[in-house]
Amino acid sequence: MWHMIGQPKAVALLENEVATGQVPHAKLFVGPSGIGKLSLALNLAQALNCNAKETPCGRCSSCQRIMANTYADVQVIKIPETGTSREQREPKTKIGTRQIEDMQKLASTPPYEGKYKVFIIDGAEQFSAEAANHLLKTLEEPPPRVVIILLTAKEKEVLPTLISRCQRLELYPLPIDKTKEILVKQHNIQPQRAGLLASLSRGCIGWALSAVSDDKLLQKRTQAIETFTELTHSNRERLLAYAGQLAREFTKNRMTVDAVLSLWLGWWRDLLLIKGNRKTLITNIDQETILLRQAESYTTKQIGDYIRSIQTARRQLRQNANARLVLEVLMLNLPTARTPVKSQNGY
Repeated sequence: MWHMIGQPKAVALLENEVATGQVPHAKLFVGPSGIGKLSLALNLAQALNCNAKETPCGRCSSCQRIMANTYADVQVIKIPETGTSREQREPKTKIGTRQIEDMQKLASTPPYEGKYKVFIIDGAEQFSAEAANHLLKTLEEPPPRVVIILLTAKEKEVLPTLISRCQRLELYPLPIDKTKEILVKQHNIQPQRAGLLASLSRGCIGWALSAVSDDKLLQKRTQAIETFTELTHSNRERLLAYAGQLAREFTKNRMTVDAVLSLWLGWWRDLLLIKGNRKTLITNIDQETILLRQAESYTTKQIGDYIRSIQTARRQLRQNANARLVLEVLMLNLPTARTPVKSQNGY
């Protein structure tokens, strides 16, 4: 049973490939964060290794262990959480050569307990140059009974040579109303909370469901908003100190910092929508009172300029520019609000 919600065309394609035994050796799943790319990749791995008549059954030992990440023939590869790769030459902010070499060694041997070996690479835009070159060799000369699935939310940053060797499958966000309906009817979420989660997720049901099961996601969001609104009234020293704090966090986990900048970007876009009399389209619906008040403190040009500053900073960080310098420039570009703004508690 496929568990992917709201992607009927993608599921139908994969079902047909599995049924006919014509699954390409390399696939690229494209879609925003939280859309369910990893869940769909694991579902495909289940279908390829399930022995039931209708696959994936979700009940057999293979299906259950694949979802629990304890199945020998299915590996998920991503940026290591700690340490650096070989000889300190590749930072932990990249998928390194050693990880791809280890994958190649495993791929060169037959499946240990299933029908296929499946390697899921989460973050196809995050390869080091050397690791990407190693992976190309495997994609060009794939071993039998091996399927490699690349996942990315940033297709423009994936090497074209990798994309050209994969079958591309794009996943699309659900309408906000549909996301809310699923949360209410299938997961018994109160309508008001479901509406907030649907809006914040921008139709990415995976993110919304994660927020349902982990209150820390919304708590971190509230903290980030409180910090941000406080910074709009801070002096130069405070802004630079916060830039340094973010830069230190970036060396540990760049995705955490990118998530903060993404939240800020959504906040300033909401301000721009309010300035354009389109407040019904804002994302942070639980913060409407604060947004309305803050929008009065800026001109449309100031808001537009800072949106571009955030976009530039995110792009430069992905290109491995000096993180502290990039973040210091971003903070110093922050326009000062004319009136104090207090944060409003979210859910």
